[in-house]
Amino acid sequence: MVILTINGKKPRIHPSCFIAETAVIIGDVEIGEESSVWFNAVLRGDNNKIKIGKKVNIQDNCVLHVDPLQEMVIGDSVTLGHGVIFHGYKTGNNVLIGMNSTILEEVEIGSWSIVAAGSVVKAKTKIPGGVVVAGVPAKIIKTVDEKLKKLIKGSANYYSSVANKIYKKAASSKIL
Repeated sequence: MVILTINGKKPRIHPSCFIAETAVIIGDVEIGEESSVWFNAVLRGDNNKIKIGKKVNIQDNCVLHVDPLQEMVIGDSVTLGHGVIFHGYKTGNNVLIGMNSTILEEVEIGSWSIVAAGSVVKAKTKIPGGVVVAGVPAKIIKTVDEKLKKLIKGSANYYSSVANKIYKKAASSKIL
């Protein structure tokens, strides 16, 4: 993994996290307990702070970059699927952002929401809690029911478990 200090700001990563060897974490980044940053993900806290909550999984090939005027806050139990580009500034807790979605500047995503795979969320959009958005540009298509809540929570729990039970052990023993 590449951990870089920029402008005197060094990433702070909780010891319970799994950080893949090919992940890049730069500058003012704080990562909470049991979170994971997967292969080839890049978190650039060079312009402002990125604060990642607990049990967040930032999957392979994600890019998180923050604008100079606003820090980024990712809540607890959030999943960023493979290839997500996240330039937004805030998610609530229990959010699932599907693979290859793009979240543009100043976006706020409420708790218990889902951004469907391949969606583009336009700049300055505020997504309320408890909805599913999809499309280009993303629009609300339905509300989150109990089945979808289980999917959101299950994703966060699954990645936390796999990261800690399998990948941290493999990385520490250098068995890949």
